[in-house]
Order: sequence, then C-alpha cells, then structure tokens
Amino acid sequence: MQPLPVPTSATLIARLTTGPSARLASAGLPSTGRIALLLATLFTMPFAIGPAMADAPPASYERGRQAFIADMVDRHGFSPQTLDTLLAGARYQQAIVDAMDRPYEGRPWREYRRLFLTPERIQGGIRFRRANADLLQQAQTTYGVPAEIITAIIGVETNYGRNLGRHRVLDALTTLGFSYPRRAEFFRGELEQLLLLSRDEGLDLTDALGSYAGALGKPQFIPSSYRNYAVDFDGDGRRDLWQSDADVIGSVGSYLARHDWQPGAPIAVPARLRDMPPAGITMVDKRPLAPQTTLARLAEAGVQPLAIDAGAGTDTGNDADAGAAFAPDRRATLIELDGDGPEYWLGFDNFYAITRYNHSNLYAMAVLQLSRAIAQAGGE
Repeated sequence: MQPLPVPTSATLIARLTTGPSARLASAGLPSTGRIALLLATLFTMPFAIGPAMADAPPASYERGRQAFIADMVDRHGFSPQTLDTLLAGARYQQAIVDAMDRPYEGRPWREYRRLFLTPERIQGGIRFRRANADLLQQAQTTYGVPAEIITAIIGVETNYGRNLGRHRVLDALTTLGFSYPRRAEFFRGELEQLLLLSRDEGLDLTDALGSYAGALGKPQFIPSSYRNYAVDFDGDGRRDLWQSDADVIGSVGSYLARHDWQPGAPIAVPARLRDMPPAGITMVDKRPLAPQTTLARLAEAGVQPLAIDAGAGTDTGNDADAGAAFAPDRRATLIELDGDGPEYWLGFDNFYAITRYNHSNLYAMAVLQLSRAIAQAGGE
C-alpha cells in the first residue's frame, strides 16, 4: 500500500455519492466540472489501470459488475455514472484467482513455519517492539492483548510494513467478486465495504495496493474489518492503517479483543497422547475449531498438556499460574500439525481468537511461535 493520496482524493470519493453528504464533502474544493475532468483523466491514464495487457475476464464479469453497480446505487445512493467509471478502471487478473487456489495455508506446517520463523523476521519484531514500546504497552493495557502477540501479527502479515501487497485492491475484489464463484458473494461484500470505507474515511483507494484477497495496510485488514474494528489510537480523527503505527497497533488489539481475547489466559501448549487417536476426542489439523472439550475429559482420554510457558505469548501479567491455566473445566481443542513429525497441541480460547484474524491453525501457530521468539530474543 502506498502512502495515502493527496487531499484531492477526498473529492474523488465524495463524487461517488449524491445528495447532501456529497455536497458537504465537496465544500471548498474544485468545481464539479474540474472534478469530472480529473476523474476522467485518472481512470483513463495507463498507470491507473494496471498492466497494459490485462487478462481476459469470463463472460460473467461484466454481468456481475453491472448488477453490483445497480445494487450500490439502490442501497447506498452511489452515483451510477461515477461508479461505472470507477469500476471500468478495474482489471480482471487471472493471477489473483490462481493465488486464491494456492494459499500459503495449504502448505504443511513444516514449510509454513519456515516462511515466518526466520532470523530476519524475529529481529524485525525486536526492532518494531522497541521502537513502539509505549504504544504496545498502551494497547496491551487497553485491550489485554500481549505486546508480543500484536507485534507478531504485524510481522506475519506484512513483515512490519515492508510488504503491503502488490495487487490493486480494486482489481482483487472485482476479480474475485465477479469471477470467482466459490466465494464471489463474500468478495462482492468486501468490494461494497471498500467503497463505503472510502466514503466514510475520505480515502482514495483507486490505486491502493494490497493482498490478492483485498487486504489493506500494515495489519492487512479486509475492508469490512477496517470499517468494524480499526481504531483511531493516536487521536488525530482518522483511522490510518498505513502510516500510523499507533492506529495499526491499536487496531490489532481491538480486533482480538472484539473476538473474545481473554487477558491473562493461556494460548496453546504442546500435548502428549497416550493413545492415537484418543478415544472420543475430536482432533483437527489446519482448520480451526472453537475449544469444546474440557481438560478433564482430555485427561481421561490420555491427552496431557506438557507445560505452560509463562513468558511470551501466554499471558499479559505473567501471574497466571499453571494451576489456573490447567483448571479441569478449561476447554481446549486438540490439534495435530505436520511438522518434521506429528506435533500435538492444545489450543485454548486465545488461540482460537487469533484464528479469527486468519482462519487457519497454521497462521495462529506461526503468530504464537514468532511472538515467543521475539520476546525470548530480547524484544521487551
């Protein structure tokens, strides 16, 4: 994602709507004639539409685009002419469809962890945590989420802001919303949220870069998450997930808190199994499952938690003892990961909360282990 555009971007976004709100947003800005000329220029210049030779979209693409425009006009009052111009500038990208069909999370754990548990990413996390120590402590106090967990999520998502994505967000969401039947409804919803976000925040996202799934900024929030969970943590009246580390840090804490993070509670611990498979116990691999089985029931089936790490990524105050963490009525999910050999883990509610950020046990485990590595290597 490039730095937020010059102030004229707010004018372009305001022109997407009609009525009093659009007139208010345009107050004091150039005349409508000059704005229309600017829009026409913006969406016809080669740099605005991406590669010179775009992939050919399937026949459903244009039908989907027109139906989407009619829906946005009907339900949200967008200008049909301006919205048609905006979406005409988007380009179908087969590479985005291909990436959706080959996600990182499809790899085995032994390969996935090597992408994120690297010396470079650990050292980057140490530097990020030291540079933002006060903000991370404030977020931990406000939301109850450990500083190292917030740091690790930003590290896994964008390498602390170094890799914000290489796909135009409009290209990603139109390609998937109009030409990816398996999840088209979801991505049309995210395209809707993107346009509402641009109207709400006065942002010009026409040339914004993000992930192949349309995620934005340093924490890689999809548009609906940006609208619902991002916070103005620096108090400047804007929620800026590109240039404000305060907003980025606060928004990650806000997201996990809103997804039932439990301050001071454990996240995940290794497990030893007496029998394989344990009788009557549901065991998952990559797909998350909310904790449903008590530790007492797991013990009956021969599943033993090995240890509780009271350091990085386990609790916020370092005062939750092992007895409280392993109370018989605490619920957990038994997870098997394909490392160099089978790995067995017990994931608790906080582990499941991390999977709400990315619906993969591999993702949550990478975040947990990176957070521990950062803290153990000196990222205080």
